[in-house]
Amino acid sequence: MPLAAYACNPAQSRGRRFPEVAAPTRTEYQRDRDRIVHSTAFRRLVYKTQVFLNHEGDLFRTRLTHSLEVAQLGRSIARALELNEDLVEAIALAHDLGHTPFGHAGQDALNACMADHGGFEHNLQSLRVVDALEERYPLFDGLNLSFETREGILKHCSRANAEKLEAVGPPHLDGRGDVGRRFLAHTQPSLEAQLCNLADEIAYNAHDIDDGVRSGLISLEQLQDVPLVAHFYQQTLTEHPQLTGRRVLYESIRRMLSAQVYDVIAATQAALQTAQPASADAARQCAPLLCFSPAMRAQSQELKRFLMKNLYRHAQVMDMTGLAKTVVHELFDAYLAAPQEMAPGFAARAAAGAPRAVADYLAGMTDRFAAREHQRLTGQKLLG
Repeated sequence: MPLAAYACNPAQSRGRRFPEVAAPTRTEYQRDRDRIVHSTAFRRLVYKTQVFLNHEGDLFRTRLTHSLEVAQLGRSIARALELNEDLVEAIALAHDLGHTPFGHAGQDALNACMADHGGFEHNLQSLRVVDALEERYPLFDGLNLSFETREGILKHCSRANAEKLEAVGPPHLDGRGDVGRRFLAHTQPSLEAQLCNLADEIAYNAHDIDDGVRSGLISLEQLQDVPLVAHFYQQTLTEHPQLTGRRVLYESIRRMLSAQVYDVIAATQAALQTAQPASADAARQCAPLLCFSPAMRAQSQELKRFLMKNLYRHAQVMDMTGLAKTVVHELFDAYLAAPQEMAPGFAARAAAGAPRAVADYLAGMTDRFAAREHQRLTGQKLLG
């Protein structure tokens, strides 16, 4: 597929932190994607929770299946907008590599543990995974991904952390700085990175409806109060009155996903027509261009509010996340007091900075490994 002028062109990449000879059969972004797929952190995503903890059911989404869904949606939209599909896929597959076990509950707990040591944020941790923590290559730590993939991974960043990234990261040959620069200059990431942010939102809204109904915590009747869902539910039943059970839900979600994808394509094409960015860097200087229409944005926000109230803050979910937070807090304290209980590489690093070494070790755990470690170290079985 041809690339638009505003798309990221791998032949014009800002490069890698450690220069490498180009691959003979793959572009820079294809190479990034392949490195991500073969990484240890990527494989761990299959046992990291999305909303429901890993032991709660075999069919609920995990971080891995979520990342695959984001990549699929992202590539579909990228193709229509003539953006770089390979870069979108690489960012999508890597965007959750830094997530802790137990989802956002684990992140919140680990951030509280690290409050006096620089805090913890999963986007920054995802970058840390690909820049430093993966150990696969003889000449450098991390995966040595291209600037554009790393830029897309870092979705959020505080000014303090952006300044640290700029201070320690080697400047690229063109002098435009590292991935923290845009948070200081108040510019945007590439359009491919902006697309991944939207695809992430579309994916989790849809699959959390599915998982929520499957779990029994939300019902199809409740969803009739959400216009974005109710519209496609009624449309499905009108066209297929014989449908019952999960087929109605699946078809409603499928139609909702399609409508959101087409809305993003149309709204973004209109924004691009107005802004007329002549290059990928010109697009970075514009206001965000990947967008929903105002009407779809409002409906998406209403759906998010519904899920927050009825699913994410459901008493059953809150009870389980409370236990998960306890596991993370008690593991952090246990490893801080006895670093030798960690894997040898992390235990050795603890001498130079125990809290961050503990945070890195904890963030890399799967749900079930964290639960087992907690039981081993405390004698309590809180989960699983």
